[in-house]
Amino acid sequence: MRKNSSLPSTEESDLSGFQLFKKLNNEEYARLDYEKECSLYKKGTIVYKEGNRLTGFFCVTRGIFKIYKTGIDGKEQIIRFAKKGNIIAYRSLVSRELACTTAKVIDDAVLCHVPYQTLLYLIRSNWQFSLHMLQIVCQELREANSYITDIAQKSVRERLAEVLLILKNNFDLDNQNTLKISLTREELANIVGTATESVIRLLSEFKQDKLIELQGRRIKIIDIRGLQKVANI
Repeated sequence: MRKNSSLPSTEESDLSGFQLFKKLNNEEYARLDYEKECSLYKKGTIVYKEGNRLTGFFCVTRGIFKIYKTGIDGKEQIIRFAKKGNIIAYRSLVSRELACTTAKVIDDAVLCHVPYQTLLYLIRSNWQFSLHMLQIVCQELREANSYITDIAQKSVRERLAEVLLILKNNFDLDNQNTLKISLTREELANIVGTATESVIRLLSEFKQDKLIELQGRRIKIIDIRGLQKVANI
């Protein structure tokens, strides 16, 4: 796990804004605050890999991470993205299994590492914290089930349109209606579950249909309703 030697700001080390920790009492939060370790991570850094033994979970206070699995042929399958306010690596930690995914920084970031023993203390001492973590697990399971259904029932064209809409909802648009997350064509293909060439061709078709505009890696959303129609939502 390679990280920047400089330290994040006080604001970027503050976990009080995380919904997961809202129900902690002063003593519980003080222990969390004391035992966490926050670090800067540069773009391209691998935080943890599939098969790693995890020592804690992570809270994202800045930046974007892609969470993915690697297939037999070495190809990535992106499971989800994590941004400010999200937590990662907690499911494998709770189940005491080796990490089942890899986390990679795609935009310079800050992570706060919370040790396993701290997590156990919070689970045992605060049922509201435990319930909220369970709700997060259920939400991710629901999203995974939806993704599996899409892979089985929707065409690649429909899935790509839906992915663009999901990215819009998760990361929003700037004042030029451009997605605030910048992904390579290969990364888009790894989300959709298809070949890079197919994504390149379909993006060109979406551009011709005046659904989007392309500015290098940046994608400008022009017709949201049109994308919803293509995605069959």
